[in-house]
Amino acid sequence: MTAISQLEENRTVEGVYAVARKERLRTKGGSAYLALELVDSTGRVQARIWNDVELLDQRFAVGDAVRVLGRVEKFRDTLQLEVRTLEPAADVDPATMAPALRRDAAELEGFLEFLVAEIHNDPLRALVTRALAQAPLRSYPATPDGHHSYAGGLLEHTVGVATLCRETAQLHPRLRPDLLIAAALVHDIGRTRELGPPPLFQPTEEGRLLGHLHLGLRMLEELGAPAELLHAVACHHDARAARTAEAAVLYHANQLDAVAATRPVPA
Repeated sequence: MTAISQLEENRTVEGVYAVARKERLRTKGGSAYLALELVDSTGRVQARIWNDVELLDQRFAVGDAVRVLGRVEKFRDTLQLEVRTLEPAADVDPATMAPALRRDAAELEGFLEFLVAEIHNDPLRALVTRALAQAPLRSYPATPDGHHSYAGGLLEHTVGVATLCRETAQLHPRLRPDLLIAAALVHDIGRTRELGPPPLFQPTEEGRLLGHLHLGLRMLEELGAPAELLHAVACHHDARAARTAEAAVLYHANQLDAVAATRPVPA
């Protein structure tokens, strides 16, 4: 079986993947075809079914695990899988097929505990502890299709942002480190309410309507978070709205971690 990370151009491959997206479309000539996005623990790939569309379309749905035989081609400089045959993989749990964390999750959770302990204000530390207990960071991506877009990416991103904030507070003693680290640790907890379960991580109904920012603020308000913490979290995608240094630093730390995780580097 070939994992998605092992796909190479001009190879015939067989593998088991989960269906993250399925669309029935038509070519310019009017012929029906299926456009798919397939995922496994190593990544995701676009796929197309050009032949036997009517037959194969009835065999699977979004969220199913499927066993695929196909040929890897390159389209617009991106690998794409041309599916020849497809069967349901009833013996595979699709939830295990989500793109997975590359780093050791236990180690990251150890870093998370260390960062929580760096908050010396007892009420603020207790609030962050309660908030994180409601948000299983290890199970969710930081974004559905952007940076850290795999199960556990939310944990990795949170640790990255909070570490950057902790280091910045050490460089600039005028900053309030407790507030800054606390805001970094909870800035994306709304993702755990916005997104559904693996492997699709499709938005929930309230996630689609409200988004992770609003949902995270609501979670924090229910826990009695102070206004300055709420403000920093509210501004972590909008530097112009920041009215405190801590809110501005959180914005830039969030951007820096996202860019470092996604921008290409020379081989």
